[in-house]
Amino acid sequence: MADESTDDAWAQAMAEANPDNKAESESSEGWDSLAAGDTGGSADSDSSQDPFQEIGTKSDVGSGGANLDFLLDLPLNVTVELGRTEMIIDKMLQLGQGSVIELKKASGEPVDIYVNQKLLGKGEVIVVNDRFGVRITEIISQADRIKNMS
Repeated sequence: MADESTDDAWAQAMAEANPDNKAESESSEGWDSLAAGDTGGSADSDSSQDPFQEIGTKSDVGSGGANLDFLLDLPLNVTVELGRTEMIIDKMLQLGQGSVIELKKASGEPVDIYVNQKLLGKGEVIVVNDRFGVRITEIISQADRIKNMS
């Protein structure tokens, strides 16, 4: 139910941003004619042709997934936040090797998982072969992700 209301909210926002699809097509035609060098004078047969070539074929447009394949190789910055604290500069300057910094998070409490500095979910710290890892225990809802974007 929450996903349907979110989808409806997005659809309504898109409709408000572009109330008339006809206006969009008219404005794009104006840009195409400017790119073709037509200044609004006589109509040439060449100005009716699109001066730009399509990137993909029409079969790519219908498949949907083929157009998104190039996104699969994009690197993402994944950060796991164990905890945070605040301290005054005097205390920070006194830190040295072996100092302990107390975090404002209890032991065993879920850690926050961020992807490109946006909260993705929560997890628990695990140790595998003497290396730390995080087991994802919760992915935040789409509505919460939208709220966190601002």
